[in-house]
Amino acid sequence: MLNARALILATAVGTVLQVGMVVAGHSNKSIADLFAVGGMGFSLLAGLAYAMWARGAPTFSVVLGGLAAGAICALIGIFVSYMLKDVPATLLVLGTASSAVTGALGGWIGSLLFHAPTIGAS
Repeated sequence: MLNARALILATAVGTVLQVGMVVAGHSNKSIADLFAVGGMGFSLLAGLAYAMWARGAPTFSVVLGGLAAGAICALIGIFVSYMLKDVPATLLVLGTASSAVTGALGGWIGSLLFHAPTIGAS
């Protein structure tokens, strides 16, 4: 089961980063040249954020939440970029899929970093 609050927060953070990059890249080619790397990086961060806010959830659930947050924020960012005529429509599928993978990776890494503390551990 996904943590709805963590998914909303992580997706919001990722979306702000993605859309900020797309808007800046619309008028700055140097930023636009980094859309692929930046977009996947922001999806990885969205996955990490999901893991942080869903602390203590099972690893599979955190990975799935990271995948969802990474994919959703990328889809929104790529859609904005498509509407600005900066990227082709095919990128909606390819970019979203690759960002889903990096979001899942962020969720997995986050599950290792943000695991719930063990009760009674010293």
